[in-house]
Amino acid sequence: QVQLVESGGGLVQAGGSLRLSCAASGRTFSRTDMGWFRQAPGKEQEFVAAISRSGGSTYYADSVKGRFTIYRDNAKNTVYLQMNSLKPEDTAVYYCAAKSSWGWYEKSAYDYWGQGTQVTVSS
Repeated sequence: QVQLVESGGGLVQAGGSLRLSCAASGRTFSRTDMGWFRQAPGKEQEFVAAISRSGGSTYYADSVKGRFTIYRDNAKNTVYLQMNSLKPEDTAVYYCAAKSSWGWYEKSAYDYWGQGTQVTVSS
């Protein structure tokens, strides 16, 4: 039902910034909680950030808090992840996801996923 397409990934130097976008199709975006996850090679997929349907509540992994900001533009059916002060350990494929179940930090709470966009932070 929901299709998600990430964009904005790329190569950036440590300390730099990058903004990821996730464009969603469908008529229910404005009432759908959204999240970002990431997965580095050989690592488990981990939670990065989430945002409630109205944008009134946000949640962040400790590793990115203070550096990353999640926000959304419901008029554009798009959720963003602004990443500042990037570190090499932020290197991963980043996925946006639409939440359908209880919880914010659990992968199992999300049932629609984008294709992912690669973020590489050089040292």
